[in-house]
This record gives sequence, structure tokens and C-alpha cells, in this order.
Amino acid sequence: MRTRPRRLRQSPAMRRLVRQTRLHPSELVLPMFVREGGDPRPIDSMPGVAQHSMDSFRGALVEAAGAGVGGVMLFGVPAQRDAVGSGATDPAGILNAATEVAVAEVGDALVVQTDLCLDEFTNHGHCGVLDDRGRVDNDATLARYAEMALAQARAGSALLGLSGMMDGQVAHVRDALDGEGFTDVALLGYAAKYASAYYGPFRDAVDSQLTGDRRTYQLDAGNRREGLREAELDIAEGADVVMVKPASSYLDVLADVAAVSEVPVWAYQVSGEYAMVEAAAAQGWLDRDAVIAESVLAIRRAGAEAVLTYWAMELAQRLRNEEL
Repeated sequence: MRTRPRRLRQSPAMRRLVRQTRLHPSELVLPMFVREGGDPRPIDSMPGVAQHSMDSFRGALVEAAGAGVGGVMLFGVPAQRDAVGSGATDPAGILNAATEVAVAEVGDALVVQTDLCLDEFTNHGHCGVLDDRGRVDNDATLARYAEMALAQARAGSALLGLSGMMDGQVAHVRDALDGEGFTDVALLGYAAKYASAYYGPFRDAVDSQLTGDRRTYQLDAGNRREGLREAELDIAEGADVVMVKPASSYLDVLADVAAVSEVPVWAYQVSGEYAMVEAAAAQGWLDRDAVIAESVLAIRRAGAEAVLTYWAMELAQRLRNEEL
């Protein structure tokens, strides 16, 4: 036979030589949770992941830098919350304090990134400020995001992850940063962030106070072209990177965005994706290591140039010794 594709699959060496998509530690971002006060606390729904104390956080940062991951995305878990998320803009608040620690410890080795959203800091668990009818007020929220962006930039964050899905958030935050001279701080727009059931364990991780849902501002799971439209809007507003979230269930959206984006495209392998694999592996129902590698490789293959994953450290360490 003149055409026999299997010729290129006959040995590990041949498969490595012709592989189109590869993983590298620098393309992985590790999400990290830091709690205010007390000892580290394991997250029951995410085996192997914890809310760090400030002390354990320092050690984990050094390990991440040593593994060669590209960056860390920081989330704060405050002791107190209020209606407007005051802790998010407090220079001594847990997220801003953790950012300063991360920059001092590993800021030269990897990209310190911070989650720019109010949900961890509000007593109602929504991503923004509520109006007198209990709805998220888009424009009032933008004002808080600008204040939060400046606080994070002053703490030393190199990249701000705008995950709240407010209309106009990228442009508003960019203007605020530029107006205060923070022109080098990059913006990651969570452009295609879907209202997903896969976020459940994350809400345990940040002790979310949410009741109800976020379907009035996050994307509907049935809408493919809306994800692309949102990404194009964020790019037009000045996003330096755009995100698709969750990853595995939205590979079609990820591929759509990657096909047209003029800026880097990332994807977030979220808590539910992590928890499902860990739960099945604990039962012996699948090969944990193989599924982890395959799942992240699929996200890269669909077009993500970097992946936020709770397995970033583990994968980075494995990549030192084997081809994934």
C-alpha cells in the first residue's frame, strides 16, 4: 500500500518525532488558594489540593518555581466578608498580602497572577455589587474592579485574571491601570466563562457564600458562537490574553477562539474536571497518570497555549523525566 499512516506509529521514537502537540512545564499555570489565619486546610472535594496558610504557601511557591511551571494564579480566602468585598481592595487583605509574598519569593522565576473577582470576598458570593433588587449591578461592579486592579498591581501582580464576566470589564480596568502608570501589568480576560456545574469543588475551595447561580452574567452552556463573540470583545477592549473556562467540555469553543485570536488563548481545567478524575482513580476505574496527561494534552491540542490546572506541579515534575 502506498498510503499507510500506521508507518508513523511503529515505535516510541517515531511517535515522538511526528507528534504535533507537546506539553511543557512553562505552559502550565498552578491555581493556589491562600487562607487568612490558621493552618493549611485540605479541600475535601479536591484531594491533594489545600487552602494554604501563609507559611505553607511560601514553600509551595518555591516548589512550583523549581518545577518550572509558567505561573501561579492566586485566590484569597478571607476570614471576613461584606456586601462590597472590602477585603479585595484592602492592601493588607489576604490576596494582596499573598501577592506580595509570591512576588518576593518567586517573582523572577514565574508569572505571579491574581484572580480579579469579588466572589471570594462578598457575603453573598456573587462576582459583583448587588443593587437594591438583589441583581448584580454591572457598572457599580466595574468601579470595584478598577479599585481591585490597582490594589493588585500595587502588590506586584504581573497579570490580572478578570474572571467576573461583567460587560466592559477589560476596557475599564485597562483604563484604570494606565491612568495610574501600571501600563506593564497584563490582563487576562476570562472571555468565554460558562455557567457550569463543574465549578462545584471550587466553591468549597474558597468557602463561597453563593446561593442561587450566576447565569445572568456567565455564558449559557448551549451557546457556542457567544463564546467566540465574548472573546473578540475582550480582545478589542485590550485583553493581553483570553481564557475559555471550563476546558474539557468546551473544546469546540476553545478551538473557535484559537482559530481567530490575535492574542494568546488559555484554558482553565476547573475543579470539577480535577475532582472527577481523582474520584474515578481512587476507585481504580482508570489509569490516573495517563488520563491526567491525556486530558491536558487534549486542551493544548484544541488550541490552548497555556493551561491552568491543579495538576500543574505534578505534570511539570513528570515532564522532566518522560515525554507526555
